[in-house]
Amino acid sequence: MTTEEKTVVKPTVFIHTNHKQYLGALVSAYSLRRNSRHGEKFDIRILHHQEYPFFQAREGQRFLRDGGRRVWRNDDLQSFTPLRFMPPELMGYQGRAVVIDPDVFAVGDVYELLTLDMQGKALMCVARPGHNGQPDYLASSVMLLDCEQLTDWQCETQFNELFAFTRDYTAWIYLGLEPRERIGFLDPVWNHFDTLNEHTKLLHNTKRQTQPWKTGLPQDYTVREKGWRSHAKHAVKLVKGIVLGKNRAPGRYTPHPDPQQEAFFFGLLRECLEQGIVTEVLLQEEMRKNHLRHDALTLVRQVPPLAA
Repeated sequence: MTTEEKTVVKPTVFIHTNHKQYLGALVSAYSLRRNSRHGEKFDIRILHHQEYPFFQAREGQRFLRDGGRRVWRNDDLQSFTPLRFMPPELMGYQGRAVVIDPDVFAVGDVYELLTLDMQGKALMCVARPGHNGQPDYLASSVMLLDCEQLTDWQCETQFNELFAFTRDYTAWIYLGLEPRERIGFLDPVWNHFDTLNEHTKLLHNTKRQTQPWKTGLPQDYTVREKGWRSHAKHAVKLVKGIVLGKNRAPGRYTPHPDPQQEAFFFGLLRECLEQGIVTEVLLQEEMRKNHLRHDALTLVRQVPPLAA
């Protein structure tokens, strides 16, 4: 295909999710459009885990993670994460894309990210050295992609390699399998981990334990600590939290330490409800499934309106 024959592909933001995080994805999509002055210049697409049968085909099978073998569960809170590598394929390996987690919410204008000078790099992300015990951790939870350079990203094929034990999930997700020369780095404000201030562009409520819309609900994710020392450390930390009154109850989501982040989410949810993007019926159903805290409607009614 010549340059002249190429179809112009509209830049797209992809939000990948599953049933447990779908409400977050809806609120995220709303925030992207709400807080952009260029909303007509990009598309938004939600990638739902249930729409891809290759996930269901692997239920209960063992795959390679951290050098060991784990069991794949589609009901896991983060079973959608391999979809981070799907956008180039869906874009026909053309144009620009941004892929984000469903707990990422726009504070600034995402179009600025979509049009950023990539300086010839195939992808850009935020570096987070030392996170999760990884000295060279790269956060793939928000990525800017030049899809034309990522023809080797074939999500289903590479997902299946996990079960052939030829691809390690951790190395894949942390971008450890990517040639470093094609990775550029974003300003941390484009993936601001549980930080909301005057500089924040994309707020990421990345700490699962304190996601603002889940306070008080039973914990529904697996703590993947490495080794018995890490398990012991986690247990001691949990007990200390209970004794000091920092945790409401063991095995439950706890309040976010920053009340303004809770207010920001519920302010967005309030607008989604007012505009018919979500309904009270949907919210009641999400509460019934323990995907949304049970006082959510009360909070929606009490939260002050967000600044325009």
